[in-house]
Amino acid sequence: MSEKNITDLKTIRLSEDTNSVVILDQTRLPGKEVYLSLSSAEDLWEAIYKLKVRGAPAIGVAAAYGIYVCSKQIKAAGFDDFYKEFKRVKDYLASSRPTAVNLVAALNRMEKVVLDNCREDVQALVRLLHKESQAIREEDAAACRRIGENCLSLLKPGMGLLTHCNAGHLAVSEYGTALAPIYLGQERGYDFKVFADETRPLLQGARLTAYELQRSGVHVTLICDNMASAVMQKGWVQAVVVGCDRIAMNGDVANKIGTSGVAILARHYGIPFYVLGPISTIDKQCPDGQSIVIEERAPEEVSEMWYSHRMAPRDVRIFNPAFDVTPHDLISAIITEKGIAYPPFTDSLNY
Repeated sequence: MSEKNITDLKTIRLSEDTNSVVILDQTRLPGKEVYLSLSSAEDLWEAIYKLKVRGAPAIGVAAAYGIYVCSKQIKAAGFDDFYKEFKRVKDYLASSRPTAVNLVAALNRMEKVVLDNCREDVQALVRLLHKESQAIREEDAAACRRIGENCLSLLKPGMGLLTHCNAGHLAVSEYGTALAPIYLGQERGYDFKVFADETRPLLQGARLTAYELQRSGVHVTLICDNMASAVMQKGWVQAVVVGCDRIAMNGDVANKIGTSGVAILARHYGIPFYVLGPISTIDKQCPDGQSIVIEERAPEEVSEMWYSHRMAPRDVRIFNPAFDVTPHDLISAIITEKGIAYPPFTDSLNY
């Protein structure tokens, strides 16, 4: 696979006529780069729920673009009728994924534009929604680069890094969160050696992280989730970098299932465990990890997905949480676009 700049890959964008959201279907990776054009609320909901677009920041951008596209289709003579339909679509899209805070945050931000401009006509409201959706995308891209710069200040050339799930370019507008320092380091000759957990059961590490890092010429080694301890024990890992879907005010972090286990291993081996994410991922209404709603997904993802035939007994009970919570006392630092937050997080996260 030839090296390409990761920013050449456009994960989410508006179509040229702005009548649809164009996404790279991540369920088809790494086999094919297939782009989907989404113009209905139902298609957008399905794309988010079925992980065709995924990653907390990317979901937020997709939701902002999506509700703008849907707002163009609303037939309303005045504000009240427009807002009633807008609110229905907003609530519907918000129901697609409950754990990633960026989804609801982006939708709330778009709703605020509508409410703050209730005296404008419908066409003006739609134009303002377009402008706000573009701002959300541009702010995310800028934040990701700053996150990468902040984390890179903690890393040294030649380090071995381990990451879990996919918090790269595919999960955001540009560069990623956890992978942003890796891409910036690649541009500057840091020669990081990256270990990517496969991330069962949906294999985001195997299908997406390994794909985008290899595509960009980064030295990446794919490992099964249960091999993380082995590579740490060998001294091949000097830091762990992961993304996040929600950060509680005490520093507890919800991220893809398996993240908390990696944090426990890192603590055992004395390896720094860094969480990277935009401040939009900090939930100021969430005091701690016990307050985070964890999405549970279909059991077939564990027993059948990716297999040519079922790999578990019929009718066996299956527990399939999409995320787990890493306690704050296992986290070395939380890195945002605003800087590096160290414990105690109740103070340092109070941006």
